[in-house]
Amino acid sequence: MAYWRSRGLRGSELEALINITNDVYRKKNLAVIQKIPTPITPIKIDKTKKVITLAYFDQKSTVDYIGVAQGTPICFDAKETTAASLPLANIHQHQVDFMNEFAKQNGVAFLIVYFKRYEKYYLTPIEILAKYFVDAMKGGRKSIPYNEFANAYEIEIASDMYLHYLKAVQKYIDDLNINENIRQ
Repeated sequence: MAYWRSRGLRGSELEALINITNDVYRKKNLAVIQKIPTPITPIKIDKTKKVITLAYFDQKSTVDYIGVAQGTPICFDAKETTAASLPLANIHQHQVDFMNEFAKQNGVAFLIVYFKRYEKYYLTPIEILAKYFVDAMKGGRKSIPYNEFANAYEIEIASDMYLHYLKAVQKYIDDLNINENIRQ
């Protein structure tokens, strides 16, 4: 059974930004994206601070967010890093499997990654994540280098949308369609 011991709200800045963005998207009828809570069972609670200090995971989580944008099913996980690469240590096989299965059902699966060092946000398609994940399992590199992200699917901060990731999603979908047409 997996256990969780609170080390603060890692990734909470990015998730807060995504939650605000998702609320704006919903209000503007652009998308309905829901945060998926990780099911836990508390074991120890600090009653003075009213926080859980020790818990176990009821089941493996899949992704952080799931929903639909303009008729396209999407799912994604949010990751932050202070490093010059995205460590794969916090990404699990069952998450990669879920995203691959989701994509096979014509959904769009990806990571939103925030590089604190560069103050940049990127969409990372499941294909890139899966490639590096498989390589790491075979003894290869244990992270995705920053240059894999640079300029591919950068996510802009927009004043009225906050983290306007749907533009990057659309660019990714357009690229998928172009590649599909080339193969045909």
